[in-house]
Amino acid sequence: MHKIALYPGTFDPITNGHFDIIERGLRLFDEVIIAVADSRDKRPMFTLDERVEMTKLAVKDLERVRVVGFDNLTVELANTLGATVLIRGLRAVSDFEFELQLGYLNNSLDPNIETVYLMPKLKHAFISSSIVRNLLKFNGKTEHLLPIPVQNVIWSMKSCTLPEATPCT
Repeated sequence: MHKIALYPGTFDPITNGHFDIIERGLRLFDEVIIAVADSRDKRPMFTLDERVEMTKLAVKDLERVRVVGFDNLTVELANTLGATVLIRGLRAVSDFEFELQLGYLNNSLDPNIETVYLMPKLKHAFISSSIVRNLLKFNGKTEHLLPIPVQNVIWSMKSCTLPEATPCT
């Protein structure tokens, strides 16, 4: 039986921690679908299309991985794509309570959906997209936090689109 896992998130932007979780998911499942959430309520720094494109670039060399954008319930997307498992990352104890509640909620919406919690390698445990966004606002170093293709895209667009950047000429 082909086991499909869905890894949902905002990925604003995708980080090395996310990438580590994706690689771990590939060891457990036949296919991992990365679902980039619209998440307008979070006011992301990057548009949905930009986040989907950056995620595709980050995983372009991985087999058995697909990237989709979505703006509906995660369990609805999972059902549409044939996924029966949701992957969630846990960096610290502070993530656990929220993720546990979310897992219970998703299972209450569809009892056939299981949630698997994966931890990134310790060297990635402190990385979050919000930390990266804050560093980007102040031109901070992010090379060690982002996949190289994502870093290249962000810095090529930085002078034109990121907050407090010099306008393009």
